[in-house]
Amino acid sequence: MTQSKNRKFDYTLLTALFLLVITGLVILYSTSAYNGDVKFHDSFYYLKKQVFATLLGIAGMFVVANMDYHVWRHFAVLGYLTAILLSVAVLFIGDEINGSKRWLSLGPLSFQPSEFAKVALILFLAQMVTRNVRDIGKMRTMLKIMLMILPVVGLVGASNLSTAIIILGIGVILIFVASPKYGQFIFMGLLGVGFMAVFLALESYRLERLAIWRNPEAYEKGYQTLQGLYAIGSGGLFGRGLGESIQKLGFVPEAQNDMIFSIICEELGLFGAGFVLILFLILIWRFFVIATHAADLFGALIATGAMGHMMIQVILNIAVVTNTIPNTGITLPFISYGGTSVMFLLVEMGLVLSVSSWVK
Repeated sequence: MTQSKNRKFDYTLLTALFLLVITGLVILYSTSAYNGDVKFHDSFYYLKKQVFATLLGIAGMFVVANMDYHVWRHFAVLGYLTAILLSVAVLFIGDEINGSKRWLSLGPLSFQPSEFAKVALILFLAQMVTRNVRDIGKMRTMLKIMLMILPVVGLVGASNLSTAIIILGIGVILIFVASPKYGQFIFMGLLGVGFMAVFLALESYRLERLAIWRNPEAYEKGYQTLQGLYAIGSGGLFGRGLGESIQKLGFVPEAQNDMIFSIICEELGLFGAGFVLILFLILIWRFFVIATHAADLFGALIATGAMGHMMIQVILNIAVVTNTIPNTGITLPFISYGGTSVMFLLVEMGLVLSVSSWVK
């Protein structure tokens, strides 16, 4: 396969992505300045760390975007095995923060292996499906591929159920898109429900979250949900104004993390929140266009995996913030505070841009 000398990326995707990243940094500073000042005597504390991770991610994105994405077929299995090993390491030597073991420390730096696992899984599944494309319609082949991803789903789910749901969702979407038969997905759906039921039953706090979701006023732990809903309701159409949120002043705990969308609604109103959602919709639309026009199946599946990842994570985060589903601790891509998340998301965007450069 040959490619023209002049690489042409999807500039609509790039424009929407940079608008989202810049908007995210502005919103993050507005949301985190109070917490940074109270905890670290530095209102720029969270912003500086996020900018550093974002710059690393952008550098990684352009390096990956300028590489031939076919190269990653040779490293897909190794990347997936690395994700499994890192997930095992978290269980034994991971750092516990806020009651959860999700981080590994490398000297002064720490990162979440689960974020790496999302990217590794997309490449691994794209390779596995491409290799087994002739038999992908057979139940045996589909189950074999799904069983391959269960180790990382189980290991990540032991400490981070929400990320395990995202990883499992990416897997189902990729196999669904590649498979010519849809009836067998009913069986897979029932299997997924059973898997979820077992995971919920293993930890009592997960069952408690269901009770809090149904009646947040009756539980002390429903405080965050209620304050988030107050923030959304008080924003109205146009919001209080950037930096004018009341709920971020300690009322919404750790507002810069999972609940940041509620502060967007409070400060920028329905129109501001709508603008952010439109940027996400443009990203997802471009992923779809790139996937449908990709030069080969491997490239199409990379773009589809990124599309599935973005859709699942955005929908689940907003559903949690609006109390549509129980609280699962999922960040809003490019907006919520989290260096590992933004770095690997940008690298993932680099993969999609590399695929887009091969579109004729």
